[in-house]
Amino acid sequence: MSIKSIKVHMIALGCSKNLVDAECMITSIRNEGFEVVEGISDANVVVINTCGFIESAKKEAIEAILFAADYKKPNGNVDYIVVTGCLSQRYPKDILESMPEVDVVLGTKHYIDVVKAINSLYESSEYCVEYSDGVGGLDHMLTDREITTTGYAWLKIGEGCMNRCSYCAIPLIRGDFVSRPLEDVLVEAKSIVSRGYRELILAAQDTTNYGIDLYGKRSLPVLLSKLSEIENLETIRVMYGYMDGIDDDLINEFKNNPKVAHYFDIPIQHGENSVLKAMNRRDTEEKITSVLNKLRTAIPDIIIRTTVMVGFPGETEESFNRLIDNLKKWRFDRLGCFTFSPEEGTAAYDMPNQVPEEVKQARIEQVYEVQRTISEELNRNRINSVVKVTIDSISDDGIFYMGRSYGEAPEVDPEIFVASQTGELEIGKTYMVKLVDSSDYELTGVTV
Repeated sequence: MSIKSIKVHMIALGCSKNLVDAECMITSIRNEGFEVVEGISDANVVVINTCGFIESAKKEAIEAILFAADYKKPNGNVDYIVVTGCLSQRYPKDILESMPEVDVVLGTKHYIDVVKAINSLYESSEYCVEYSDGVGGLDHMLTDREITTTGYAWLKIGEGCMNRCSYCAIPLIRGDFVSRPLEDVLVEAKSIVSRGYRELILAAQDTTNYGIDLYGKRSLPVLLSKLSEIENLETIRVMYGYMDGIDDDLINEFKNNPKVAHYFDIPIQHGENSVLKAMNRRDTEEKITSVLNKLRTAIPDIIIRTTVMVGFPGETEESFNRLIDNLKKWRFDRLGCFTFSPEEGTAAYDMPNQVPEEVKQARIEQVYEVQRTISEELNRNRINSVVKVTIDSISDDGIFYMGRSYGEAPEVDPEIFVASQTGELEIGKTYMVKLVDSSDYELTGVTV
């Protein structure tokens, strides 16, 4: 086989930041002259970019590796399997020892070496494991990376995390928080917009910490202002913020910058002070209440998403009920919930008073039941409003277009069902839509 006829299949798992890394790898692979194929049955090499954040993510990554292994020669068509990302950064030797089907393990600092690894495999049938401590990836970001999403693109502005939440393994995997220089972010943003993308979604482990390490202060407002100067960019969406990083400067930028979506993703993780303290979070019930009130007063139409965790060690019935009471008071527009997963190397791994699994499951169901009622009421309040909707796809039954307004982030929020009264709609384009019907997690609209 000619080395330039190699076909590579990419499996990208985990968060948006992992997706950006995968897109950089795809670009590097294509630049080398290899072909990237959609089907694993057509591939000579499979690259699996893994997540290793919680137990369910590890299981998903292992299942993906085993799935790819079924296609390896002599029974299949795959010559080699390359594993990259967080799981390989965290457990490189374990992967190679327990999964002999894997040929290469690349840590988070070394995903850029994927082309070198593939070449070495075909030249000598071997390649050393590459993984290093600390943060990686920002030095190798490609401003011309291939975008795999439709209608929007992720823009990574930082890597790693300076917070030390007692349950979280991200600092162990990705290292301390490192901001990407503003100039580099702007160069990539302009490149993405020049290719027709009109919505940029900012991603980092904590976007509100952007700039602290480089400029000595939180600089997200400055970044938002500079990005908004890019011609033809229509929407900037901010994900993964922290309550303690939302100050008056940032609120004013959200309020006064017409390109910044009135949408904020702010994972609070819990809503009761003793649990927040045990989690080593800097937030308190009082702080959360204060910031939410300031945001909603300054920006009445803001949509706020959050994430909470149930079953953290020591979460009593009383503290859980306090969380429920506060969720009813805070009335988040969007909410995700997950159960505590003990992660090796974290402070919470062997904390006393672990919560039984059946209790965790009962609590997550209760959280979602409360949120279902809140979401239904808030969605109903949006009926008869007219919003800009970017069309992402067509529904499975072919009846509706599927899209998002400023109030819906991709992947995590429900899409809007759109019926066209104005002819055929184009995927990736934005249209004015009147919202006419709603349910707990769905909105339906018609073009106007």
